[in-house]
Amino acid sequence: MATTRGAMVRMLKTTTSPFRQTTGLARWILLTGAVLLGLFVVMALFAPWIAPYDFGQVRADGERFPRSAPPGGSFWFGTTTNGSYDVFSRVVWGARTALEVVIIAVTLSLALGAPLGLVSGYVGGVLDRVLVLLMDALYAFPSLLLAIVFSFLLSDLFGGGVTAAGVALTVIYVPQYFRVVRNTTVSAREATYVEAARAIGVPKRTIMSRYLFGNVIQSVPVIATLNAADAIGTLAALGFLGLGIQPNEAAEWGYDLQRALPDAGADIWWTGVFPGAAIVLLVTGLTLVGEGLNETVNPTLRKRRIRPFTLPERGAVTMETGKGQVDL
Repeated sequence: MATTRGAMVRMLKTTTSPFRQTTGLARWILLTGAVLLGLFVVMALFAPWIAPYDFGQVRADGERFPRSAPPGGSFWFGTTTNGSYDVFSRVVWGARTALEVVIIAVTLSLALGAPLGLVSGYVGGVLDRVLVLLMDALYAFPSLLLAIVFSFLLSDLFGGGVTAAGVALTVIYVPQYFRVVRNTTVSAREATYVEAARAIGVPKRTIMSRYLFGNVIQSVPVIATLNAADAIGTLAALGFLGLGIQPNEAAEWGYDLQRALPDAGADIWWTGVFPGAAIVLLVTGLTLVGEGLNETVNPTLRKRRIRPFTLPERGAVTMETGKGQVDL
């Protein structure tokens, strides 16, 4: 038990050593992004306890919510004009929707793009050419256009809920993971340790899973956080166009912004400001985490903490020689 605990402690120290050694602007960027992201994660996880009402609730104690009520009192962020929803509750529930879609999109795109890039880069040949052609064709389309097309195609299969939005966004990010992992694999497959493994007859599957995968996937967490930030913006754009998650399925910030457009001319600012601020803050938090991870994990960019060193006073150190002690 003590040996296992010691091994876990050593592994934890090794994993967190780049974060502990990083100093300066990179550390503050990472911490700021982590705080912002942690705020929305807490909102998403504890939405039923944080939000006073459900995302589609318009009544409480048998009475309908007042329409266009300003922030304050029982409604911290006010109420909407269309439907008399509580804005604060929809912002909180929208955090859960956004993170669910991001988790689905990033997980599926990583699960598809990384193995395909690894196999394509290591095997090469006709398979590599076909996969590169396919991924480049997908990458050439604008991301929002791809999301719109696949949201239409998947609406009959998955409906208009969170799953359909997550799968539609998956197609956008698969080529990015594929290209990064493939290019890294092409460089790593000629390394000495891979050549040695091939020389002793190690199967291709073992080489890719044991020797290459851990080395070529190091930059993936950085890409994942940046893709997550982009997914939030794309999801909001789909909701703003009315092509994302249906309003009866879940709360979505982009849809709330679209419904708040007519309110802007009537000085009803709160119906659009708070959902828009939530989008900006979450995208900012994910972007800062990605940039901080890039400077923290990448050894060429990481700035290590320099410990102060003071020379000892003259005569404080002695050295033994054949002729006796000599003061330094």
